[in-house]
Amino acid sequence: MNMPVKLEYFKNPKNRELTPAEQDELARELDAIRQEVLDDLGEKDVKYINRVYSTVKYSEIIGRGLLFAGWFPPAWLLGTGLLGFSKIMENMELGHNVIHGQYDWMNDPKFNGTKYEWDIVGTADDWRQTHNYKHHTYTNIKGMDDDIGYGVLRLFPEQRWKKGYLLQPLYSIPFCLLFQWGVAIQNLEIGKYLKGRMTKEEFKQRFAPMKKKITKQLVKDYVFFPVIAGPAALPVLAGNCVANGIRNIWTFSIIFCGHFTKDVEVFSKDVLKDESRGHWYMRQIRGSSNLTGSEAFHILTGHLSHQIEHHLYPDIPARRYRQMAPKVQAVCEKYGLNYNNASLVKQYGSVIKRIVKYAFPFKK
Repeated sequence: MNMPVKLEYFKNPKNRELTPAEQDELARELDAIRQEVLDDLGEKDVKYINRVYSTVKYSEIIGRGLLFAGWFPPAWLLGTGLLGFSKIMENMELGHNVIHGQYDWMNDPKFNGTKYEWDIVGTADDWRQTHNYKHHTYTNIKGMDDDIGYGVLRLFPEQRWKKGYLLQPLYSIPFCLLFQWGVAIQNLEIGKYLKGRMTKEEFKQRFAPMKKKITKQLVKDYVFFPVIAGPAALPVLAGNCVANGIRNIWTFSIIFCGHFTKDVEVFSKDVLKDESRGHWYMRQIRGSSNLTGSEAFHILTGHLSHQIEHHLYPDIPARRYRQMAPKVQAVCEKYGLNYNNASLVKQYGSVIKRIVKYAFPFKK
């Protein structure tokens, strides 16, 4: 029987429940959009990702070079800005997308999703586990997707309230400023270790590669470059610190606006029982949100401004999301699914409202 599938936590009236037959049709149409892009991949995509790689490389070189003249304020400002830009591009448009395997078809070692290591304190291997596997498989499923509040924030009424959440409007600020550290420790599952559900030996094994990566990053930004800068050591040190902060704030903002806006939903574990491809697609749409903006804005976000398309097609080169978006939106409208799309200001405002509202024990 083609009865609608009722799902606990599906509370947004902007979405219509779909029958199993409708879910199958949804999957067929979304698969067709995917296949159309796969059939068209080629030289343009190769040239694009190589341009991104060169942009990251040369903006870092020029930025770090200017910081060596950092006692001159304009040089420090421009150098810090360029280094921050390079770090954003490396994380968002290069690292994140390459690690997803979006360019594995090129067979270029520089863009191998299983081997790429990026410029943050967290390891790419940990990210592949927490993000590529857990988050993209169990998107917004409470108790399975660790990205729901990253274990430190209550952003949905379905999350159990604790007194400590009362302070989240305050501690969300340093969490934003130090976001790469939150990402880095996520796979350590420190809570399990503190509660005795993980052995000391297992914890040490998990921490070892992270410790190595942290050491490498800290030495590079806060020891090596300041030391070789000689008299400009202090401006270089400050510039590196600010550039990392710029990247952290931007990354936090884009990721939170893609996952924790007003109409985004969370789900219970029972949705996984006999989940069809069409239902998985529907869950990605209802658990994500997009951002409007210019082409330059989309590139700076790593095209995660098209978070809906990214969740539907995580292994498709992200530069293609812009051409896929109108087709995906049309499919959503056809099946009565909310295509959550708004400006950065509006989406970020709704994120802040969630952070403040659910610091208190509201249940809806």
